[in-house]
Amino acid sequence: MSDKYLMGVDVGTQSAKVVIFDLQGNVVSEGKQALRKMDIPAPLLAEHPDDDLWDSLKLAFQRAMAEFSQAGRKAEDILAMGVCIIRCCRVLLKENGELAYPVINWMDKRLNKPYEYIDAYKGVRYVTTTSGYITHRLTGEFKDTCANYIGWWPMDNDTLNWSTDPAAWKSCNLTRENVLEVVKPGEILGYVSELAAKQIGVPAGIPVVATAHDKAVEALGAGSLDEGVALISLGTYIGAMVHGHANVKDAQNFWPFQASIPGRYLYECMGVRRGMWTISWFRDQFGESALADADKTGVSIEELLNMEASKVPAGCEGLLTIHDWAPPSEAEFRKGVMMGFDGRHTRAHMYRSVLEGIAFTMKNHMDKMAKELNTPFKRLIISGGGANSDLFMQIFADVFGIPTSRNVMKGSASVGCAINAGIAVGAFNNYEQATQKLVRMGDTFTPDMENHRFYNELNGEVYKQVNQYFDPLLKKLSPLVDYA
Repeated sequence: MSDKYLMGVDVGTQSAKVVIFDLQGNVVSEGKQALRKMDIPAPLLAEHPDDDLWDSLKLAFQRAMAEFSQAGRKAEDILAMGVCIIRCCRVLLKENGELAYPVINWMDKRLNKPYEYIDAYKGVRYVTTTSGYITHRLTGEFKDTCANYIGWWPMDNDTLNWSTDPAAWKSCNLTRENVLEVVKPGEILGYVSELAAKQIGVPAGIPVVATAHDKAVEALGAGSLDEGVALISLGTYIGAMVHGHANVKDAQNFWPFQASIPGRYLYECMGVRRGMWTISWFRDQFGESALADADKTGVSIEELLNMEASKVPAGCEGLLTIHDWAPPSEAEFRKGVMMGFDGRHTRAHMYRSVLEGIAFTMKNHMDKMAKELNTPFKRLIISGGGANSDLFMQIFADVFGIPTSRNVMKGSASVGCAINAGIAVGAFNNYEQATQKLVRMGDTFTPDMENHRFYNELNGEVYKQVNQYFDPLLKKLSPLVDYA
């Protein structure tokens, strides 16, 4: 099977990506397509325009396959594809599987509540996830992974199947007829249909394999299986997680989700909503002069901002960023805050402050999870495009005070997809072997303990205290400016 290949299909909030691996974990080809800007019809609402998830994914497939063919490889040697799509969205389908309404993104406040029919949803037959929708587009089947149902869904995380409790269905305003059939991660959902094959440029009949929700797939693809090793996933939503063996029912500081390995669980604490989006927002809104400087020096704007910010001392000389550009469901009144400005501060201070704010927020959430699990973190793995930044990696190492690593393949969700796909078709004997083959560790950053001590003091004395002082004011501000 040395000349066989596996596909990882990864659609996030900002882009669709298809990566083709050989069975030794080498990237053979890849295709990527940015998603369109989200529609924001009112504050705290967010929808994907038209059929953007599928349209973008088609282009990503076509580009990956073009590169694959140009390298002289044969499409019939692709064994299977694993599919991982943005979690915590709500997709409403017609009887024929077409969208009855635009895909409702996870940042939309409607996702904080159970599904409720309104007149705008006319023609809805199925209520599903993004992975269920894309599975149907690829295969024609009405099937989905059992491991992508987070929030208001009647899913039994012990049996890995739909609940048999009528009260669970009633609380979600759903019936069994409204939802799709589910299978476990590493099982085949269906096969690429003739129609999809023509649209995406792959042979019909390729197995389409279930994975899990995107963060669980990233955790598998990052290789973070050992006790005390945590993954921080740098995406539009920044999450932190560790693997576990039990479906903990009374957790206070984390959620036990189904992992990308059937029977295993993923413990995930609170994260940062619009985390990496905030960095893109800063670049786009305030980077015009930086872009001109980047052109002069022959580097990208991201490289320039990182170089400038690396010269700013830890703590940004008192400038702090509180990341509530998209507030949590339990405090919808919160908003983003930058505080501590004085005449010393430049765009480099602002940029580094955004990075440090993410690291502080994640540490404070993760410390609570580690304490509850009675398992201190001994190492971090960082995944996502932000892991390319040496500065960001060092900030994480310094804030947490532990070694912090990144993998060669920063987008570990694609690797996790390939692992699940390989398991389904017998390319690997077990998940441990698959992980050893496909996951490749990259650089490790050692903490600067002087910076760590300073960050601890700044965090404890100031950062952790911010919400108690700002919340009363933001509660008064929100009704004046937020209205649908």
